[in-house]
Amino acid sequence: MTTLKAVRGTRDLLPPETALWNRIEATARDVFARYNFGEIRTPIFEDTALFARGVGEETDIVSKEMYTWEDRARAQSEKTQSLTLRPENTAGVVRAYIEHGLGESGQLQKLFYIGPQFRRERPQKGRYRQFSQIGAEVLGPPSSGSESPLRDAEILEMLATLLDELGIAGWTLELNSVGSSADRERYNQALREALVPVVDQMCADCQRRAVTNPLRVLDCKIPADQPIIEKLPVIADSLDEPSRAHFAAVTAALDAAGVPYTLNHRLVRGLDYYTRTTFEFTHGGLGAQNALLGGGRYDGLSEAIGGPKAPGIGFAIGEDRLVLTLQAALNQNSAPLKADAFIAPLGENLNPAALVLARELRYKGLWIELGEGGFRLKKSFEAAEKTARRIVILGEDELQSGILTVKTFSTGIQTKVPRAELAVFLADSSPE
Repeated sequence: MTTLKAVRGTRDLLPPETALWNRIEATARDVFARYNFGEIRTPIFEDTALFARGVGEETDIVSKEMYTWEDRARAQSEKTQSLTLRPENTAGVVRAYIEHGLGESGQLQKLFYIGPQFRRERPQKGRYRQFSQIGAEVLGPPSSGSESPLRDAEILEMLATLLDELGIAGWTLELNSVGSSADRERYNQALREALVPVVDQMCADCQRRAVTNPLRVLDCKIPADQPIIEKLPVIADSLDEPSRAHFAAVTAALDAAGVPYTLNHRLVRGLDYYTRTTFEFTHGGLGAQNALLGGGRYDGLSEAIGGPKAPGIGFAIGEDRLVLTLQAALNQNSAPLKADAFIAPLGENLNPAALVLARELRYKGLWIELGEGGFRLKKSFEAAEKTARRIVILGEDELQSGILTVKTFSTGIQTKVPRAELAVFLADSSPE
């Protein structure tokens, strides 16, 4: 019988690596809370039309990478519905904003999410067909200040704080403005004209995009096309005065906050809903595909999917790539985290007493591994050294006297500790 394995492009996350994932998510939740973001959880599949209208039919995501199927009708009166596993989360958040009337309060909505996304692309290191994203969105009616460049700067400053608190040094913030929809229309026309004499020298995707959506040509990753792309017009030359002023206000706020950035006039991102500010945080530890996270402003997305005017800005962090970066930064390769103590009962008759002791210590917040009284003492020590910082030996003498024998592996020191003081002793992470 063939052994079943995880589907190509998916993977299992196992201990001890999951401890690092939990640390990242806990840090993100803590930072988001300080900036007054609340969590939103949307379904992992949506009506396909949401992504076609929101993300853009000519994007690679919609045209090539989505997992889409026709949902079967359960009765003759029902119609089939095209459903798609979410390839990104912003469109779903905006759909929920509209559906639940969140804009009716007149207040700015600051929402974050953590969860899986799905794209059928070529799997590689840090890039999977099921991948996890941490993201956040700020949106609301114009009266809430959702169009303000201050919102853009606050998001970017928050991301700088998050990366710093995770211990990721050496990141680079790349920044651009893709302007308003009118600016983009002018820029697309300028690109069409510039591409006419050179497009036949480019890849098949670029030749198609030059007709359907010239802005997407800038997303091309084919090395041979890059010299041509470098000579194309830049969008900064097509921005109107309000878009220039908005971008200038964003950079001024970042300068005031001391958040460093680099201007990248080729940065347009891969989704059609972006307007004005677009950004990426990159890191050298990821190699050639160095994007760590990205996002931008999407002032027309709500209207594109049938909602009221609700300017917004958001981002998504590829958690798989963030883990790789953090592993490199910590130089730990997911080194195991160890329990505070391993309790070793000396005999099966002491198993119940060992469970009681483990319960007491766990109740006080300690991380405890419980041994088995049927083990020989040598086997208990071998198991303990692999999983814990200390071993607590529980024999008949220790049970009767209330004085427990504790060995600290990092020093080799063995100590007699009263049971009433054991939790405090084990909580001390410093060597004796």
